[in-house]
Amino acid sequence: MKTKKIIHAAGKFAEPFRVEKGKRFRLKDVDPGDTLEFKDADKPRAKEALAVGVQALAELQDRLYAQDKWAVLLIFQAMDAAGKDGAIKHVMSGINPQGCQVFSFKAPSAEDLDHDYLWRCMKVLPNRGHIGIFNRSYYEETLVVRVHPEFLAKQKLPSELVTKKIWKERFEDIRNFEQYLTRNGVVVRKFFLHVSKKEQKRRFLERIDNAEKNWKFSANDAAEREHWDDYMEAYEEMIQSTASEEAPWYVVPADNKWFTRLVVAAAVIETLASLGLNYPEVGEAKIKELAAAKRALLKK
Repeated sequence: MKTKKIIHAAGKFAEPFRVEKGKRFRLKDVDPGDTLEFKDADKPRAKEALAVGVQALAELQDRLYAQDKWAVLLIFQAMDAAGKDGAIKHVMSGINPQGCQVFSFKAPSAEDLDHDYLWRCMKVLPNRGHIGIFNRSYYEETLVVRVHPEFLAKQKLPSELVTKKIWKERFEDIRNFEQYLTRNGVVVRKFFLHVSKKEQKRRFLERIDNAEKNWKFSANDAAEREHWDDYMEAYEEMIQSTASEEAPWYVVPADNKWFTRLVVAAAVIETLASLGLNYPEVGEAKIKELAAAKRALLKK
């Protein structure tokens, strides 16, 4: 399949999961087990499609790197065990490591807490020509911090700034920040991997029963399930409040990892293709220089 055909197919495939400003969105309307027209029997075909997509993505990323004008920021948010790590690993498997930066954001450090909440993310934004990947991000400040108010209390904010409006204010700040990035050539795409509570439980049990996956499990992960409904409400309002035409959210069904990866790949391919990426044109002086170099090499 040629790259142009892949790009066309990617756009159609990613569209159902894209949330922009003004688009009606309710999290309950998204089935975590949705696989569109694919069935379990189609897994081999889906994996083949992903492999082809990874090749197309590698070609587009090479042009992005060579052109050195745009930067792309991919943000991944999800409940634990939704498959963020696997999606990043598989979708980006063909990317040149020199043109990709991945950062995971855990609990903020003491240094982080001495700065505004955007600081630790701002200092690792991708360079031009690069794809930057945030495994969790500044959006945690409207999710886990909202579900656990005690975390907000540790942020050393002046008490008069912590009002009932703080979440709306943070949504506004994030929208403005992402608009600023867009206006400076940083293309932002955001992915919420939507896993069901039932599938998360199955994956947790698998991590406990499989010795090779024990390292992935934390008792705190299971404890957070007690706040499931609070998280779903927080995610829904976050997506509604920060989705924009320039920086849309993709709410990706995550109960089937093979399908999740296919949707993410399609969205990234569509994004890169929309930038009109090309290799830098060589001027007349450079062409003469190349011709001279070729003649010199052939003489030897």
